[in-house]
Amino acid sequence: MEPIPGIGVMAEEYREDFLDLNCTSDGAWKVGIEGVQRILTPLDRKVEFICFKDKTLTLVKSGMGHPAIYPLPEGRFEPPAKAVLMDLDGTSVVSEEFWIWIIEQSTARLLGNPQFTLEEADLPHVSGHSVSEHLRYCIDKYCPGKTVEEGRKYYFDITHFELNEILEGRGKQNAFKPAPGLKEFLLELKGHGVKIGLVTSGLYEKAWPEIVSAFRTMGLGNPLEFYDAIISAGFSIKKGQVGTLGELEAKPHPWLYAEIARVGLGIEPSLRHRTIGLEDSSAGVVSIRLAGFGAIGIGGGNITQSGVRPLLFAECASLAEALPTILGH
Repeated sequence: MEPIPGIGVMAEEYREDFLDLNCTSDGAWKVGIEGVQRILTPLDRKVEFICFKDKTLTLVKSGMGHPAIYPLPEGRFEPPAKAVLMDLDGTSVVSEEFWIWIIEQSTARLLGNPQFTLEEADLPHVSGHSVSEHLRYCIDKYCPGKTVEEGRKYYFDITHFELNEILEGRGKQNAFKPAPGLKEFLLELKGHGVKIGLVTSGLYEKAWPEIVSAFRTMGLGNPLEFYDAIISAGFSIKKGQVGTLGELEAKPHPWLYAEIARVGLGIEPSLRHRTIGLEDSSAGVVSIRLAGFGAIGIGGGNITQSGVRPLLFAECASLAEALPTILGH
């Protein structure tokens, strides 16, 4: 099989992860026209790869009406790493169940049905993307006619209440836990002089309590002093307050990973091959790859069911298992 630019030759066990399309979902590109050789989409259909002989373009779809097209660089990595870019939810902190529960509760409020529960098939669509994308999916499926704005109001009302309850010791038990082996993993990287950047699509108000809680549990002090850089999706836009741009540019768009590497850690484009990203979600893997870095998939998320394994440099079941790949020994 011919290599695909930016992807390479897909391993036999990964070939069913990508589906062939005749045209992109927006109808703008068609196989056999203007040099398009193939159009591929992973199983979750969140992005579409427009493959030419010498390049691959990536169409990042949007439930909010703002799609974008990016080139897909080669995901080359040569150990030992000079920098590691780490996802928060699922990869560093085990909290995904909590945030899915918040989306579930927000949808229940929209429906006026406290007994509402999400289905198993919903899980790839309510994790790894932005709050607005998660709510858009649930509204389209369960409560057409409601708006994302209504959903966001419920989401943040519930979030503020639950986070305060957790801080006061009354909230949902074990909502935020360090991922298995996180402390040892971080200290090992530090011991080898590797820069560490923490990246999350979550808004600051929901991400920061997770980070602080995990570091308290591990006894590692102030995360601002430990990490070389931290980036989140910023602050929510609310009436009477100043927000920052984050909801529409979050993963799977490349900007969070691109910014933390280039601006936060000072990684020159010429050293991209010495930087590796760690993710447990399909949106995160695509984000890392579009930013120009190799990606290691960490088990426990939605990578396998979403069908993005062909984009990975390596697959590891745990952080500890990823260390030899990162350090080159």
